Amino acid sequence: MKRVIVCIKPVPDPQAWDRLRMDPVTKTLIREGIPSIINPLDKHALEAALEIKDARGAEVALLSMAPPSSQPVLRQALAMGAHRAVLLSDPAFAGSDTLATSRILAAGIRRLGSFDLICCGNFTLDGSTAQVPSQIAELLGIPNIMHVSKMELGEGKRFIVTQKIEQGYLKLEAETPLLLSFTKEANRSRYSTFLEILAAEQREIAVWTNADLNLDETNIGLPGSPTQMADLLLRPKTRQGVRLQGSPEEMAHRLAEKIRQLGVI
Repeated sequence: MKRVIVCIKPVPDPQAWDRLRMDPVTKTLIREGIPSIINPLDKHALEAALEIKDARGAEVALLSMAPPSSQPVLRQALAMGAHRAVLLSDPAFAGSDTLATSRILAAGIRRLGSFDLICCGNFTLDGSTAQVPSQIAELLGIPNIMHVSKMELGEGKRFIVTQKIEQGYLKLEAETPLLLSFTKEANRSRYSTFLEILAAEQREIAVWTNADLNLDETNIGLPGSPTQMADLLLRPKTRQGVRLQGSPEEMAHRLAEKIRQLGVI
């Protein structure tokens, strides 16, 4: 096995979600100033690729579509053991929905060259659509297995995967080229040592723009996104608070009476 490509998405750190804002014109998230982390399920996709690297000596290449400020997130993934990283970044990519994003990532994969396997997280923390992996596979014309909870190496180019479904699990055998998208049950992500983190800081990250991919700009970004947010409405707060005063015992009695009047108890 020669090459495994892992799609990595930087997502807003959940601890900073209270600072997220929406652009009133494009109706897209404003991510500037919000720290990013590796999408949690993408770590499991990377771990699967690294297990193949350990067992079969495959090259692990990272691919991400994100702003230039996301390079530290890719360095975290390099520190875990990936060989190289490519960042797809261009103002023309901004505002892409899942289909436009998949077109860009598929073009990046084609430019990377031959591959045996593509690994993705099952969905991303910020979008949770679970659409991108299957769309990439469709654009590349390769099979796709989602909801992978376990991966085993088979003979030659074969993989044995356990797929989580609504009523249980399926055990499937598939041959590369192939795209797999992983759930959190698939494995446990490895930790990076301090020396690996320091080494990753010195690694080069290739940055490809649309000039490198040569995509029609009507098919990417906002113009190429058939799914767009029509509007964002915030429901006004109409509830009024009531301040209880008195001793703790008096306030407890008044609170209990208010609850009784509302018919809750």
